[in-house]
Amino acid sequence: MLQNLRNYYKQNPLWTIVLAALFFRFLAVIFSKGFGWIDDQFLIIEIAQSWVDKTDYYHWLPWTAGNTGPVKFSFFYTGLMYYFLKFLEFTGINNPQSKMYFVRAIHAAWSLLIVIYGYKITLKLSKPKSAKMVGWMLALLWLFPFLSVRNLIEYVSIPLILWPLYLLINDKGKLLTWLFAGFLFGLAFNIRLQTVLLSGGIGLAFLFKDKIKEVLLLALGFIISIGIFQGLVDYHFWGYPFAQLIEYVGYNMGSAQSYTVGPWFVYIVFILAVLIPPYSISIMSGFLYNWKKLTVIFVPVILFLAFHSYYPNKQERFVVTIIPLIIISGIIGWNSILDKLNSPAWEKASRISIMIFWVLNTLLLLPVSFMYSKKARVESMEYLSAYKQIDYFVIEDDNRDVTRFPPMYYLNKWVDYDAIMKDVDIKKLSREKGWDSVANQPDFVLFYQPGNLEERVKNIQGYLPGLVYETTIEPGNADRVLHWLNPINANENIYIYRNTRRIPEKIK
Repeated sequence: MLQNLRNYYKQNPLWTIVLAALFFRFLAVIFSKGFGWIDDQFLIIEIAQSWVDKTDYYHWLPWTAGNTGPVKFSFFYTGLMYYFLKFLEFTGINNPQSKMYFVRAIHAAWSLLIVIYGYKITLKLSKPKSAKMVGWMLALLWLFPFLSVRNLIEYVSIPLILWPLYLLINDKGKLLTWLFAGFLFGLAFNIRLQTVLLSGGIGLAFLFKDKIKEVLLLALGFIISIGIFQGLVDYHFWGYPFAQLIEYVGYNMGSAQSYTVGPWFVYIVFILAVLIPPYSISIMSGFLYNWKKLTVIFVPVILFLAFHSYYPNKQERFVVTIIPLIIISGIIGWNSILDKLNSPAWEKASRISIMIFWVLNTLLLLPVSFMYSKKARVESMEYLSAYKQIDYFVIEDDNRDVTRFPPMYYLNKWVDYDAIMKDVDIKKLSREKGWDSVANQPDFVLFYQPGNLEERVKNIQGYLPGLVYETTIEPGNADRVLHWLNPINANENIYIYRNTRRIPEKIK
C-alpha cells in the first residue's frame, strides 16, 4: 500500500498534495468552530444573518432606523454570505452551528485554489522540486487549515490573486485572458480593498516588460469588476457610486492611530515566525535573491508590505494575503541559491532546516486545525438561545475599557444588550433603562472574566436583587493558551446569572 501511495505521488504530485490539504481542512471544518477575529464574525456572518432574518441588526442598510450613511465595507462578500445563508435556511438548515459547518466547508474548498495555483505558478517558473515544496507548504502550513475555514477577507481573497497571476504567467497571447485576469483582480479588491496594491504591483511589473496593451486590458477588466460590484451596487443603495469605498478610505485616513500600533518591522517578524525559522530565513533570503527574475511577485509584495509597514495600524492578519506569494518566490529563490553554491554542506544544512520546519509545523498543525476559537463567547450565546423568551441581557466586563462583543448569530435571536465596562455608571444605566420596573430588567447578566467576581455580582444585585448564578461557560484549551501567551486575548470564563424576577425557573 505504501508503495502504491509513492507511485501515485510520483505520477500525480499535485493531486496528492491537494488531498492532504483537503484532509486537514476537513478536520478544521468539523472541529474548528467559533471565530478567529472580530472581522470574520461581526463584519460578515452577523451582518449576513441579520439580513436573512430581516432585522439589519447593525444598521448597515440605508432604510434601517439608526443608519447614519454608507458603511466602511463593501457589500460584495457579505452579500455572497447572505445568499448562502439564505439558501441553507431554504433547504431547512436553521441551527447556527449546523449552518457554520457548511460555511466552513465551502471556504475550505475555495482555499484549495491557493494550493493548486501556487503549485502551478511555481511549476511554470521553476522546477518540479520547488513546486512540490511550495504545494506542501500551502497545503499544510500550520496556520492555513484554521484560516481556510474562517470568513477572513485577508485569506478569502488570496485565490483571486493567485488565479489571475497564473493566467498572466501562463499567457498564450490571448488578450481576453488579460481582461478576465483584471476582472478577477477586481473581485479580490471587492473582498479586500488593499489587494489593489498586489494587482497594481503585478500590472506595474508587466509594464516594465513593455506589455502596455495587455496591462490596459488588465486595468479595464479591473474597472469593469469594481464598477459592477461597487459602483452600481453603491449607486443602488446610496444614490452615488463607490460610496462605501470613499467612506472606507476616509475612515482609515482618520483612524490610523485608533487601533493596534506597532513598529515598522512587526510584519517581517510575524512572517518569519509563521514560516518557522530557520527555514523561514532561507525563504526570505530566496525571496530577496530572486527579485530580478520574479519581479511579477517581488514588486507587488514589496508594495503591499511597505504600505502596511508604514501604516500605523498593525494587525498581523493584514499580511496573511502575501504569505503564499513569499513562499512561492522564496522557495524558488532559495533553490536557485543552493544550485549556484553547489555545496554539499549548504544542501545538508537546508535539509536539516526543512526537517526542523516539518517537525515544528506538525506539532502546531494538529492542535491549531482542531482549535475551537472564542468558545466561551459562542457557547454562552448558544446557552441563552434555549430561553426563547429572552429579549434583553447585560454583559458585565467592569475590569476593561472595551467589552468583547457577544456573537448574536449563535443566540439565534436579535435582542438588545448593554455592556457595563470601566467607564459605565451602573446607577445611571439602571435609571435610563428603567430597571425599577421588572418589565425593563435584563433576563440575564453575563460576567466576563473572574477578577473580583463576588464583589461585582453583589454590586449588580443591588440593582437586580433577583439575580442568581446559573452556569459557567469555559473557554477552550487553545483559548486558554492564547490568553496565557498574551492577556489581550480575553478568553476567560463567562459566568451566567439569571434574573429570577424575569425568568423564575432554570430551563431543563
